[in-house]
Amino acid sequence: MGNPKAFLTIPRQEAGYRPVHDRISDYGEVEQTLNTSERKLQASRCMDCGVPFCHWACPLGNRPPEFQDALFRGRWAEAYQLLTETNDFPEFTGRICPALCEKSCVLNLSMEAPVTIRENEAAIIEAAFREGLVKPRHYKRNGKRVAVIGSGPAGLSVANRLNRLGYAVTVFEKLEYVGGLLRFGIPNFKLHKPIIDRRVRVMEEEGITFEVNHAVDLDQLPEGFDAYCLCTGTPQARDLNIPGRDLAGIHFAMEMLAQQNRVLAGQTFPDEERITARGKHVLVIGGGDTGSDCIGTSNRQGALSVTQIEIMPKPPVGYNPATPWPQWPIVLKTSSSHEEGCERRWSLSSTRFIGENGRVCGVEVEEVEWLPAPDGGRPQMRPTGRKEILKADLVLLAMGFLRPQLPALPENVFVAGDVATGASLVVKCIASGHRAAEEIDRYCTTGER
Repeated sequence: MGNPKAFLTIPRQEAGYRPVHDRISDYGEVEQTLNTSERKLQASRCMDCGVPFCHWACPLGNRPPEFQDALFRGRWAEAYQLLTETNDFPEFTGRICPALCEKSCVLNLSMEAPVTIRENEAAIIEAAFREGLVKPRHYKRNGKRVAVIGSGPAGLSVANRLNRLGYAVTVFEKLEYVGGLLRFGIPNFKLHKPIIDRRVRVMEEEGITFEVNHAVDLDQLPEGFDAYCLCTGTPQARDLNIPGRDLAGIHFAMEMLAQQNRVLAGQTFPDEERITARGKHVLVIGGGDTGSDCIGTSNRQGALSVTQIEIMPKPPVGYNPATPWPQWPIVLKTSSSHEEGCERRWSLSSTRFIGENGRVCGVEVEEVEWLPAPDGGRPQMRPTGRKEILKADLVLLAMGFLRPQLPALPENVFVAGDVATGASLVVKCIASGHRAAEEIDRYCTTGER
């Protein structure tokens, strides 16, 4: 630790976002970066705690105190090596991870100003690519082949780890590009897609084979592989089956987000298939990150207004005694998309869609109350009877995803990521991929699961 008192003299400094008036006119990444000198100062704030709760909170087991110290000292190659020992894709997590580590940082407890771990992580990997430190490596092959079904964060993680162990890995992707959720679910303004392409090129040079536009029947897996790993995610979104659901203008969030990413990649769609918020009043149903992404996309497409509703009550602002440090705090989160223009409302249940000439024009909602359960379990929802109609020309359903039901699988088939756990974080999917790779290696080596 270069300066054990740096946290007392150097305030937390985030890179922040591009100005709203500038960023909503394009799909470039909204987050800015600090210069090298400022980034080193931020790294110096790490106290190298005796019990590093940042390490405890990270699903990947990252070791922030170690790579922060290397970064502070200007040892970029060392910082890169330390970071990538545990994290295969810091260029992804450094952009879109909610930073579980920072919420558990001791400085978050003591002064509500944790170390900028996520931003520092992104700075390290970008410097590594910029300085030529990320070089394809070649590994001795063990003669065994593994098929990975799905190329999202879990699939890429499994493939990367098994390739390092000497397996010949083929990744099958049913869509036209590699990346899964990273490619089609996350807007470009949060994760620029050339970042994915850059990593895929490295993986290909290291020997991994990617086959796109190749759907795999789980009841008839491709032949010739010693083991398989299913990383197919949670493709089925949660629906809202209330009267009027068949009206035009009601879409799952992923339909809009994926289409917009395809448009930015150069694809075109007929007018009757194009999902756009231009000139419309948009209602986003669902208060999570996917809903937030819909807000940012709608504003960039030229929406007249955007409203986001959530059936759950408004979270506490600033601090929640029910989720004390070092737990993940359940508090009100305001994303960059919320800052760009959106009305947010809570404790509203949708009761019916209202249409005109076959298209949605409004949604009837009812205010609900959440009452503590007598047994201390999940709170109970109670309708209040207070209803109103919200104007909406475009409705986007962002209420989460359903965990898929898998058929009985042979003993040489493994699962990783959202398909195994239900919808989760990218960082947790990468960690799940690590565990699956270890299980596959053990099975192929010893025959045991």
